[in-house]
This record gives sequence, structure tokens and C-alpha cells, in this order.
Amino acid sequence: MGFRELSLKLPTDFSTDDLRKQIANALHLSDFSYQIITQSLDARKKDSIHWLVRIGITAKELKGGAPTPSPTLYIPYKKRNKNIVVVGSGPAGLFSALILQQSGFSVTLIERGKDVDARASSIATFENGGRFDPAGNYTFGEGGAGTFSDGKLTSRSKHIAKEQSYILAQYIAAGAPEAIAYLAHPHLGSDRLRSIVKKLRQTFQALGGDIQFETTLKHLSCNGSTVKEIVVESSSEQKTIKGDIFIIATGHSAYETFRLLIELGVKFRTKPFAMGARVEHPQTLINEAQWGKPTLSGVLAAEYRLTSTTEGHLPVYTFCMCPGGTVVPATAYPNQSSVNGMSLQARNGQFANAGCVAAINLDLILGSETTPLAALDWVEALERLFFNSTKAYALPACRIKDFIDQTVSGDPISTSYPRGLELAPLWELFPERISTSIRAGLIDFSRKLKGFETGTIMGLESKTSSPLQVLREESRVCVGFENLYLSGEGSGHSGGIMSSAADGITLAMRIIA
Repeated sequence: MGFRELSLKLPTDFSTDDLRKQIANALHLSDFSYQIITQSLDARKKDSIHWLVRIGITAKELKGGAPTPSPTLYIPYKKRNKNIVVVGSGPAGLFSALILQQSGFSVTLIERGKDVDARASSIATFENGGRFDPAGNYTFGEGGAGTFSDGKLTSRSKHIAKEQSYILAQYIAAGAPEAIAYLAHPHLGSDRLRSIVKKLRQTFQALGGDIQFETTLKHLSCNGSTVKEIVVESSSEQKTIKGDIFIIATGHSAYETFRLLIELGVKFRTKPFAMGARVEHPQTLINEAQWGKPTLSGVLAAEYRLTSTTEGHLPVYTFCMCPGGTVVPATAYPNQSSVNGMSLQARNGQFANAGCVAAINLDLILGSETTPLAALDWVEALERLFFNSTKAYALPACRIKDFIDQTVSGDPISTSYPRGLELAPLWELFPERISTSIRAGLIDFSRKLKGFETGTIMGLESKTSSPLQVLREESRVCVGFENLYLSGEGSGHSGGIMSSAADGITLAMRIIA
């Protein structure tokens, strides 16, 4: 058997038969097997949109060659007499717990929120006008914020090939489509993620792992630089959990956990992050702008990614673009307001949305050096300001053109956001440097994407990343501690599902070693 790689341009609606015919014609083969290595959409020319597909072909007629071996994560197993406690069931926490349990440790995973089914029920109640549930919302609960925010699996992190291969294999084994292994922009969808997250948890439990939902970290007890136990609280009791190693992977929204760790002596520094709003358009407008037509056979919905750097302003960019998606209330705490976006696996909603954010350095915004505690206070104050602007979970909003012109006009705006919009001078709610930079970015984006100015801008996008970063040793242990680790987005060293899961895996492998 010989092997060869082949790159092809294929129509957007190509079938398996089409692909086999192209391979057969290109290499003059009749009997072969193949595997798609990468697949990406080339939409640079609207009259010639196509897939770029790289394929590995195996056949008797081919001479020599061999497929590039897939990077493999080797997890050594032996019975280990150490107990590990992981706090948080998002990608970093779940994958670190899974790896450590596979390697022979005894792992207890605690999660402040509800299991994914109960969480979905609480979210549905809230979206229909019911109360906010601190244990079941878009931020806290099984699977972390990513479970209900689209399930994008792209990552710009380098040198995580083994970890990425392991993550994708676990997702596929849990029910994800095999295409996530080769698509340039793989996406699971929040509906599919619910069952995937549950199956990953069941895999962890089948290995002997223990998971405790609706259990919140309240205190850590130390002997010098060593954490001995934690105090947790559930609806029925407060108890202690002893351990040899402790991993905190609570995500970037658990501000009371940050404050608890700072009080304990964990060292953080502030770092640049982003702040802005959500923009929303009819999906057909985005399709027309990107494809030159309202639909494109074989592609679910058009995407975009925009950046703007204008003199005298902060860099502005779109983030977490959700084709055919929904703008969701992603606040972590009652009487605060922040938004996110999500889309289902089919991406067939009426609207498209994206974060539109300015890259900020708080020291420059506030004009003085900002402490980690002050950074948390600043973000929370802004989230309370946006909540108080409507005195509810409705979002202050206006048309993008009105944000640019600084006027409020027109009739109520149609939106996917379930708790409603209130027309407001949104630009007045942001600090001036952020507001003027977003305005400059919106003007620039309106030149780059036809019809962009006709969309809506709404709410506060405050959780693109953590404003803090923990100081870690090369081993990933927190500086000044022997057995305390922070991982994932809450550590400030990763962002998004893939890089956070990879951070948790890398940390786990360092512990195993």
C-alpha cells in the first residue's frame, strides 16, 4: 500500500461520490481509501466560493509514502495513593479531572452549579421571565460557560497538538460529529454540547471519579504553603474535603473565588482584556454581504471576523461570532448584566450576533496602576450600571447607526435576546475611551461589511477573558504554594474551550510526571 496527500477545490455542496470521483480522476485510481485531513471554506471571491480540502489517500497503485502519525497523548496508569480535588467542571476542570482519574489518582470534582439537565431547565425559566438562578445559568453549572455558548472548538494556541487530538477524540466518542477533527472552524452547538458534556461526566464517573453538583467553594485551609483541605457548602450542609492536590478551574466569572484566593495569598496580576457590547443582524444580511446571495448550498450560515485599528483609539474587534444564533443573558450574579452569544448545531436562527469589543488596559483607562481587587470591582460596577439602566434583565440597546451618530431613534427593535431590549443611548454607559473607540470601530466595520450599520448594538460584553492572571511556576503550581493550581480561563492563561481544556490537560500531565 502507498500513500499520498492531495489538495482539491470542491463545490460547497459536494457529496462523498463527488469527492471519490475527483480523487479517482486526479490520481487515476479505481480502488482506494481516503481520509479528510483539513477542510476550510474559501469565500474570497463571491462568484467562486468553494471548499479547500486536503485528503490522505491509500491505494495499492500508489508508491511509497505514509500518513503523518497523529499526535498521541500518552497517559501512564498506576495506582496512586493521592486524592485530588478539582473545583469547577468547565473544560479545564473536567479534562484535568478525567486525565488524572485515568492515570490512577482518586479525583473529587465539585461544581457550584447544577447538572446540565437541571441547568437547562433553570435557564429556560429565566429566559421566559422567571427568576435568575445562581446555580443554574449561562455562566455556572455543568460544563462551564462554554456549554451554553456555541461550542466553538477553534484555538490560536500553539504547541497543543497532542492535547487537541485527545480533546477532539473525547468529544467524538461522546457524540460529536467526526468532522470536528478536520474542519477549520469546528463547532458543536449548544444543543449538542448538553449531551456531550453529560457523557464526558459519565466517562469520568465510570473510571471511579466523584462529582458533586451545587457545591460551592467557601474556604481553603493551609499549613504554610500547603493546602490541607477546603470548606464547601451545598444546600443541605457545610463540610470539609481533604486532599493532597487542589486544582481551581472555576472560569473567569467566579469573582468571589478570586477574592478568596487573593485573601489566601495567591498572587495575581492584572492583564489586558476586552470590553464592549453585542451586535446583531439578520442572518440573511450577513449571508448577502459575505456570499453575495441569501443562501449557499452546503454551508449552514455565513460568518465574519472584523478588526479595526484607528489612530487615537483602542483596537476594536468582533469576537465569538454566532451565525444563526441568539444573544443570551450571561450574567453570573443577580442584579448584574452581561451578555454572550450562542447558536445551535444547525445554525438556523433568524439572526447573527457577535461581540464587538475594545482591547483595554485598565491602568490606561483609569490613569493609575490597578490592583487585582480593583479590577474585579471595576468590572462588577459596570455590570451593575448596565443592569440599573433598565432595572431589569432587559438590555439597553440602539441601532448601530444611532451609536455612530449618537442619537436614539426609531421603533422597538426585533432581536433574538429573550429578555427584551430598551432603546437607550448605549454609548453613554461605557467609559469615554471605550465608547469612542467602539464608535470608531463601528464606522470602520460599516465600510468593510455591507449593511453592518443597520444592525443593533446591545448590552455589556464583559466576559471575553479574565482581567487577572495568576502567577504560576513552570510546573503550573501557584507561586508560593506546594499543591495549589489554577487552570483554564480563570487562571488568565487560556481562553475558549480548546485552550482551556488543553491548559487543564497540560497541568494534569505535569502532576502525573
